[in-house]
Amino acid sequence: MKTLFLLLASLLILTGCGSATPTQSPDTLVDNDAPSPNGLPPIYAPRPGDDQLTRGEAFIDSADLLTMESFPLQFALVLKGNLPTPCHQIRVIYNEPDADHKINLEVYSVADPNAACAQMLQPFEQNISLGSFPSGHYTVWVNGQQVAEFDA
Repeated sequence: MKTLFLLLASLLILTGCGSATPTQSPDTLVDNDAPSPNGLPPIYAPRPGDDQLTRGEAFIDSADLLTMESFPLQFALVLKGNLPTPCHQIRVIYNEPDADHKINLEVYSVADPNAACAQMLQPFEQNISLGSFPSGHYTVWVNGQQVAEFDA
């Protein structure tokens, strides 16, 4: 009986020490580029209430274009960089291609102006789904700088 009790107590303790499903901050999500199954917009999309937050920089270190092997071809942009603090959240405004096939993305961060936060850079990596396009040559611009080009 005593052995059974010790075994059950040990299992209970080990269960409590087990790792739960890991969570990530919205600033470091890697693959959250499409609307979720419940129809919500991507984590990086501007949100109601953002006008109450302080707008800041998003420091882009690299931007890599991905081409999905599908028909029609679909494209995504992987952005890597840093946010000003761990309290900042990334935001991306994606504009459809203009008449010159130029795709403009505005990447920035927002933070609660009243939050106390450590003054250190927060790395992020974010996939931005660009979608599929009619035939043509396209350029991708992030914050006014060309980062990629492709043919659809």
